Parts: sequence; C-alpha cells; structure tokens
Amino acid sequence: MTFEPSRRIRRFNRAVTSALGLLDDAFLGRGRPLGVARVLNGIGRGHARVADLRAFLAIDSAALARHLRALEAEGLLSIAPDPVDARARIAFLTEAGEAEFAAYERLADDHARTLLDGRRDADAILAAMDLVATALGPAPRIETVAPDDPDAIRCLDAYYADLATRLGTGYDPALAGRVEVAALSPPMGAFLLARTDDLPVGCVAVKGTGGTTGEIKRLWVSPSARGQGLARRLMEGAEDAARALGLATLRLDSNSALTEAAALYRASGWHEIARYNDDPYPDLFFEKSL
Repeated sequence: MTFEPSRRIRRFNRAVTSALGLLDDAFLGRGRPLGVARVLNGIGRGHARVADLRAFLAIDSAALARHLRALEAEGLLSIAPDPVDARARIAFLTEAGEAEFAAYERLADDHARTLLDGRRDADAILAAMDLVATALGPAPRIETVAPDDPDAIRCLDAYYADLATRLGTGYDPALAGRVEVAALSPPMGAFLLARTDDLPVGCVAVKGTGGTTGEIKRLWVSPSARGQGLARRLMEGAEDAARALGLATLRLDSNSALTEAAALYRASGWHEIARYNDDPYPDLFFEKSL
C-alpha cells in the first residue's frame, strides 16, 4: 500500500519536531527557544558578521535582530562595528556566551547519541538523515583545502571504500600508486572539497607534474548528495583550478564499472585516449584540453 506524499511528509515533520524538541519553549533545557539557541550556535561556529550569520541561518533580519538583542541582554554577546567595513556589524560571544555555547554543544551531542542508542538500524537511520539533510539544506559549497585536511582524508577513505565495493576486483590504494601531497597542493596541484553545513560530501583533486599536463584524481560524491549535479560542479571547479595553475591539458583514468562517471566525462568534453599509466584498476582513460 502506498500513501500519498503529503501524509508521509507531515508524519515525518511531526516525528522530527517531537524527537528533537524543536517546539519546546526551552530548547535542550537551557531556558531559550530554538531560534535564539541557533543564533548563539551560529556565532559560536564562526559566523560572527551579522550579514553572514543571517545567510547561514536563513533567517529574516527582524527575527535575527530580536534574537541578538535577547542574547545581548543576557550578557552572552556584544556587537561592534566591523573594523574592515564600518557599515557591517560583528557579534562576539562573551565569556559567559562561550560557556553557554559549550553547554549547548555537550547537550546536543548527548541528545543525538540517545536517538540511536540500542538501534540495530542506526546506520540506515543516519544514511536517511544524511539524504534528507543534503536534499533540503543549502547547496554544497566547494572550497580549496589541503589534501591532508581531516575532512579531505575522510572523503578519500570513503572514496576507497566505495571503489572496493563497486569494482569486481576490490580496491587497494597501495596498488593504485601513491600520490604525494605536494602534487595535490599549490603551486603544483589543488584539492577541492564540497561541504554542506559542516560535513564533507564530495571531493576532487588536481595532480600537477611540474609541466603543463595535469591529472584529475579522487572524484567522489557522497551517496546522500548524488543526483544533484555535484560531481559536475566539482569537475568544473577542478578545471578552473587547473587553468589557474597554468595547466593546458588534463587527463584522468576510470573504470567501466563506474558508468555514471564515464557518462559525465564524455558529456563534459573529455575524449578517450590510450592507457597512460600502469595502475591495475582503470580500464578507461580520458583527456581534455583546457
């Protein structure tokens, strides 16, 4: 039996608001509603400029102003002009505000853990949460990071695990050949990471060789973010980064089991070439002039 989407969505909304205490007058028992607590959390997470904070929280100016005044009245924050742009304002947490932010963080982590305690299907629940959060949240932002950034390493580990599952031969990164950090870092290369909120959901790297030919490596998108055009955005970002590095030609290798990847490359102007390395896993090779 299939129920209409509106009933299923409304049931989901009721379950989430109840489980997370979103309608409570005192979110997580700290005496403030959710809206005020979110503002405190946003500032604590580094969104100090008021304009940036409003964009991060997707909140209107009037509501944000009310929440800021409430927190300021509690002595949890102060607001001052931006030293770079006097027209802008910056919100700073006071010592009491920092302590309150830390208290919220502990309580939120504890509450999150209790939602999954004793659940045999915890992994499935988390995967469903990732899918919903990515689909309903802001579009992933793409930024350049160091290839040894902790989030970059998490993405690479997920990439290797994904290949081990999808390739009939399994996958051992050691057999594929080591890629030195320097080759993926300026001035030779670049590592691009996609995030939604504060979680990584994709990556791609440009490997430089010191000449005008480079290579695309480690394109990966989280299952929760697939089907939204992120792989294409990552590839476009990688090509832009390669041009900025002075590269004129890019190459990449792939495996025919990764059908969606090969389709993306062909649709993006890449053409197949002969094998150019001794990596045992790829059986498709592509090149593109920038």
